[in-house]
Amino acid sequence: MTTRAIFASWLLSRREGVQEVLRDRWVLCEGSRIAAVTETRPVADEVHDRPGRFVLPGLMNLHNHCFSEAVARTHSEDGNGRKNNKSIVYTVLLPLTRRGIEILSAEERMAIARMGVMQLLKGGAATVMEPFRAGIPEMFDAAAEMGMRFYGAPYVFSTSNAQAGADGVVRYAGDDGQTDLAAWTALHQRWNGAADGRILVTMSPHATDTCGPDLLRACAATARDLGVPITTHLAQGPEEVATIGARYDGRTPAEYLDWLGLLAPDLLAAHCISSSDDDLRLMAARGATVLNCPRVFARTGTSAAFARFAAHGVRTVVGTDGYNLDLLGELNAASMISKIAMGRPDVANAPELIDAVTASAADAVGRPDLGRIAAGATADLTVVDLSDPMLQPLYDPRRGLIALANRANIDMVVVDGRVLVDRGRLVGADEAAIAAAGAAAIGRIWDLPEARAAFSG
Repeated sequence: MTTRAIFASWLLSRREGVQEVLRDRWVLCEGSRIAAVTETRPVADEVHDRPGRFVLPGLMNLHNHCFSEAVARTHSEDGNGRKNNKSIVYTVLLPLTRRGIEILSAEERMAIARMGVMQLLKGGAATVMEPFRAGIPEMFDAAAEMGMRFYGAPYVFSTSNAQAGADGVVRYAGDDGQTDLAAWTALHQRWNGAADGRILVTMSPHATDTCGPDLLRACAATARDLGVPITTHLAQGPEEVATIGARYDGRTPAEYLDWLGLLAPDLLAAHCISSSDDDLRLMAARGATVLNCPRVFARTGTSAAFARFAAHGVRTVVGTDGYNLDLLGELNAASMISKIAMGRPDVANAPELIDAVTASAADAVGRPDLGRIAAGATADLTVVDLSDPMLQPLYDPRRGLIALANRANIDMVVVDGRVLVDRGRLVGADEAAIAAAGAAAIGRIWDLPEARAAFSG
């Protein structure tokens, strides 16, 4: 069993459930577990003694899309690809990932998956929850190969071919529920618990407007029978709210899920930006979690304010949504957007946001062994280099982390005691080759006539 000792100029700890920062500590990892936190240098097979490091629990990014957002990257900014200024979900993301699965080989899909996992790790995440179409099982392969903790969430749809026309109106077609649920079950049987337990499979009905009542009930029953979390997209925009209201007797998307029994502590709901205050109070009462991804909406001129959700008592965590896989940058955005939206400087403060990707995120998926640094916990760590000249002078490491740091300051990422990123580089990998192969595969999708049409305006 390999032992590793990592020095922390600052270490994020907890006392009686409350964060505290300890100075000049060592974290001793034995195999996949944290053996001790000590003030004296321990004896270990491998020693990482670098001053100026802030050692945190492995950061958890509970909402991301490596494949679909890579398709949109640097195409969809500045309003491009939006029909009548509507969401790109039904003009770009879903249609083009569907076509991508059809035209790409398994090797090309694997190249995209590797590129995404590399970017997640270099962005500071030790854990990701990743919803994706079931036709991209290579996401599991890449996570297993590269060592990441991976909550894979293959989509289940009632209608997998929802598309927006030139008028921006979404038209729903198909009845894919049973086929998709069977595909999900096969992936769960193949992957859940793989790679020494690092790979887990999450139930992922795509969204309230693409999943009907019978399918959602079946998804919930299956997930709860198997003891896995449920994640979905909820109230992503006013069009979804209008669609659900028209279909289901004026219910909001949150009320729709509550009616079906899904609004519960095992539900992680992405975005929720068009949820009413009453919806958020209902979510808080039911114990559901909001997955807040502020930057992907900021690019559209929409405020997805972390502080608004938190103010209603909803457990709120932060994810990157695939748009930019810099998790520290996403926390900075969550802070700034909240302060502007709420008109207050004290909201979305540094300790609260750090909890949103550590302890609160671990609680959302029922993992008390994650999100904390303590003897007996799983040895997942994210180490940030705060000695960078751009971060000086530094008084409070937590405020420095949120206000000033970004992915360039990621020094190490450790998962199950294994060092995956060291000195900011992916260990034992050719980063340039991984990026080139992934970008080339995405380029094949960009070359499709329907892609050129989708991005034309």
